[in-house]
Amino acid sequence: MRRATLSRPPIFTLSARAPGRVTLTADTGTVAHVFVLEDDVMRLLLLAEGRVTSPPSWAIAPGASDLAEPGRDRMDTAGFALPDFTCEERDGTLIVATARIRVTIALTGLHCVWEQQSGEAGDWCLMAADRPTQAYDFGWWDGRAHHYVARQPGERFYGLGDRTGDCDRAGRRFRLTNVDPMGFDAEHSDPMYKSIPYLLVADSAGRCHGAFYDSVADVTVDLGRELDNYHGLYRHVVADAGDLDLWMIAGPDPLAVTRRFTWLTGRPAMMPRWSLGYSGSTMTYTDAPDAAVQMAGFLDQCAEHDLGCTSFHLSSGYTSIGDKRYVFHWNRDKFPDPVAFVAGYAAAGVRLVPNIKPALLRSHPRYDEVAAAGLFVSDADGTPIEAQFWDEVGSYLDFTKPAAADWWRGEVGRALLDHGIEATWNDNNEYELWDARARFAGFGTAQAAAAMRPVQPMLMTRASRRAQVEAKPDQRPYVVTRSGMAGLHRYAQTWSGDNRTEWKTIRYNARQSIGLALSGVSNSGHDVGGFSGPAPSPELLVRWVQAGILMPRFSIHSWNDDRSVNEPWMYPEVLPAIHRLMALRQTLIPFFYDLLHRYARDYQPMVRPVWLDFADDARSWDECDEHLLGPNLLAAPVMEPGATRRRVRAPAGADWIDVWGGQGIAGGTEVTIDAPLDGAPPLLARAGSAMLVDLARGGWRPEPYRRGLWLFPPLDGTFAWDAVEDAGDGDGPIDRWLVTGSADANSVSIQVRRDGPGTFGDSDVTLLLPPGDTRRLIVNDGAGSVVRHDGRAGVAISLF
Repeated sequence: MRRATLSRPPIFTLSARAPGRVTLTADTGTVAHVFVLEDDVMRLLLLAEGRVTSPPSWAIAPGASDLAEPGRDRMDTAGFALPDFTCEERDGTLIVATARIRVTIALTGLHCVWEQQSGEAGDWCLMAADRPTQAYDFGWWDGRAHHYVARQPGERFYGLGDRTGDCDRAGRRFRLTNVDPMGFDAEHSDPMYKSIPYLLVADSAGRCHGAFYDSVADVTVDLGRELDNYHGLYRHVVADAGDLDLWMIAGPDPLAVTRRFTWLTGRPAMMPRWSLGYSGSTMTYTDAPDAAVQMAGFLDQCAEHDLGCTSFHLSSGYTSIGDKRYVFHWNRDKFPDPVAFVAGYAAAGVRLVPNIKPALLRSHPRYDEVAAAGLFVSDADGTPIEAQFWDEVGSYLDFTKPAAADWWRGEVGRALLDHGIEATWNDNNEYELWDARARFAGFGTAQAAAAMRPVQPMLMTRASRRAQVEAKPDQRPYVVTRSGMAGLHRYAQTWSGDNRTEWKTIRYNARQSIGLALSGVSNSGHDVGGFSGPAPSPELLVRWVQAGILMPRFSIHSWNDDRSVNEPWMYPEVLPAIHRLMALRQTLIPFFYDLLHRYARDYQPMVRPVWLDFADDARSWDECDEHLLGPNLLAAPVMEPGATRRRVRAPAGADWIDVWGGQGIAGGTEVTIDAPLDGAPPLLARAGSAMLVDLARGGWRPEPYRRGLWLFPPLDGTFAWDAVEDAGDGDGPIDRWLVTGSADANSVSIQVRRDGPGTFGDSDVTLLLPPGDTRRLIVNDGAGSVVRHDGRAGVAISLF
């Protein structure tokens, strides 16, 4: 319903108060609910027509791993603490406050000023203020959900999911819808695969807050690109449908804000440990007429070159009929015996992760059957909507129809899981439905497809995950999705999509991972070597592998223009370097697995911008080519051709140690580190930290796990560190490793303890010091036997 044009701002009055909420009603019938949900979380739900028009939320799931259909009611406050708050009317304003966050609302026009405790003598500081003129659409414009906020000098904007370009989004405009931009420019392309209208806003002093617009319509976010003389400096968010549903998270600590937003949108899925190993993939193998032979050849090459591999992303060519792809169909010419094929990979210790797509081509053998069952996205009369999909038109399944999700789960089981497959790769699920007639069933409340497009990839991924859980309830599912929305981390790992092969992609893919992690989605990675475009040069491939092994998801994948294949062994002259890098990834898997545990348990982001942990270091806010893995490891991969050295700035606020060289580096200083093409990527460890590592010889048939604790003790002082292990699959008991100690110029004294039932590995651990650290190592007040690993001195101890 289009609202009448107003000549004056509406006047609001306080009409109700309940636990966790106050309600304001305007003389025009507009209603504003202010929710007080946590000491640091408030929400403004503005209902221009006096009633909720947005579909139920699939983003908000505080601390939960799933939501029930049809999604979360917009008025629901379950799962929140609902703290006490004050509510005071004063001089034409309403002031609602907790101990951490407050909003002052002008009752004429609903102008809002949001403030937070700054942590400095209990002072309130500005988070955000609506622009003084026409901040919302009270009949001024087109009936969409507009919000205009005054821009403050020096503000920076982060998040928005997998946006391209720099981490700071200031001065740019973004269109948040879901498209398939194959071969995207990682610096400039927009829109992208995911829709996450969340901003982490930093003021000029580094004080942060979060602002989430819980909309699943198409959203435009303008962060200062647009100027208008009549309104001052502003930023602008507009959703094409639904209500303004704004969630505000107080800081000022950026890490606390990030953890809170991750919690708000749900508990991250804990993936099996094997998902952190190298995953092979290419479209070329399964597109070939002899696909089974090509796939067997991949295993043979891994064995020949002694390269470890734990999974293979099986591209959609296995479903082909001719040159087209038909989900849940096995091409028996290419794969005469799918069960035997899957078993052969399993025998090699490599899990298959098959590609599945949510659209059936019009020529799909089962299209008419699915259409007759009414499972497709349809128009108002129930006729399936057809859209361009790959090389033909097809129709998308409507996962807001429970029967469609049931059919999907059944097909995942029949075509994949019953063959011995353990995982799913949910691809091409952007739901590019531009036909205005397209309607989603909405679990009984039909909606225009454009009003809730990103819900479909979320529900597709959820259905795939549920099928896997039902098939093997005692096994952690591994689910991957390309598209999605806020909260996708509850169900799946993701990646940046079909990137283009060029040097700058390494740089901007890393920044995409940071944007995702700040938006709650930290388990991500990239197609190493580039998916689309020319084959990478030998140098570019090595540098990309160096960067790739330092991301949670490590997969080499391609569909090169010349149909060459990005493979570890594609260039014999650099294969030794790549072999060492892939062995290093195997060494680091326990470290990444600990980060994954912290993400799932404590909402700690795995990939981080430097400033997230060093907000007081003004220089850390500069755009840079370094990122943190957890709080203690600074990764500085090489991103320029021809470079053999790397300039790195150690964040101020801690001392650091060059992982490979062993030298200490004072925080806030810049150093130049050797970065040869045949070496490991530059890494700095925070002094006083440690890493769990696997010291077994890696490769195609790695030795049994040999636990190592790689210690980075300070030059002087005390330190403490902990890490988590478990059996690697399922949700059984965990073990926690605890290290405390002290160090001086002559010795390092530590206490090592493991708490838990001992679910993985044996009771032995090898302690390693950085190269060149010759101090005496005293363990549990006793001496161990000195051993060496890769030239590094260490002490082997048995705890039991």
